[in-house]
Amino acid sequence: MKSLRRIGRVVATYGRHYDVQEHRVEALLPEDWALFQCVRRGKRHDVACGDEVEFVSDSTGQGVIETVLPRRNLLYRADGQREKMLASNLDLVLVVLAPEPTPSEALLSHALVAAQSAGIEAWIILNKKDLAQMEGLSQALDYYRLLGYSVLEMSALENCDALRALVSQRVSLLVGQSGMGKSTLVNGLAPQARAQTNTISEALDSGRHTTTFTRYYPLDPAQPGSGGGLIDSPGLQAFGLSYLRPEQIVQAFPEFERLLGQCRFANCRHLTEPDCAFRAWARGNTQRLARLGYLVQLQAASTVKRHL
Repeated sequence: MKSLRRIGRVVATYGRHYDVQEHRVEALLPEDWALFQCVRRGKRHDVACGDEVEFVSDSTGQGVIETVLPRRNLLYRADGQREKMLASNLDLVLVVLAPEPTPSEALLSHALVAAQSAGIEAWIILNKKDLAQMEGLSQALDYYRLLGYSVLEMSALENCDALRALVSQRVSLLVGQSGMGKSTLVNGLAPQARAQTNTISEALDSGRHTTTFTRYYPLDPAQPGSGGGLIDSPGLQAFGLSYLRPEQIVQAFPEFERLLGQCRFANCRHLTEPDCAFRAWARGNTQRLARLGYLVQLQAASTVKRHL
């Protein structure tokens, strides 16, 4: 059976299996094998959703990825030896929060550091603004607004127009905990996705996982100027960044850059060392102390193992 060499985009990842859409075909799921089910040559684990790849295929729609083409960027997380590539070739990272279940500020901070370190624009999407707890959460995010992060408040169940304008003509990745409404956002922007949604577990104060793999969706073709795509990822509970060097981590915290070089010791860990400019700056301020804690935690876990 003759094999053909093709170029396409990885639009879904399932462990060691990948859906690849050939570039020359525009439809999402056409009948003429535009979508190929592929594996990686040599069983390597170096393919991310959004990757441009060269692959060979046969007439049955099966294929083998031969080469991952150069990426513009890659967002991934790592905790020690465990790594998970989330998506590549991104224009935006959208960190989705909501008043319930209880959002994790640590996960928010880590995701923003990851985006900053990868050179990707990041927005905080504050979903479910119709809930009574929204005002308190919005006020808590004033700290991030002062740091220069953009925050979009919305209700995915009511209207996605503001988010649609933001993501139009771009490739965006949704990240966040389960239950924050990522799948509802996907359905609002790409109705053909028909992403499954679910309820909140009150006992665990967490969302029930409905997205179990990473998938790329073209934005709603019925909307004018809606080119681009949206990548939905499974809900996260942690976002390790052990592949970053300590100096990369601190440079991705906007409030700490100006303090670099002001500690007594050049190798200050900002723990118990005397004359630490970071601890002096944070002293007496709960939010600053929390952010300093995230910095120290990430730097301590740094093992410097990079894909790019």
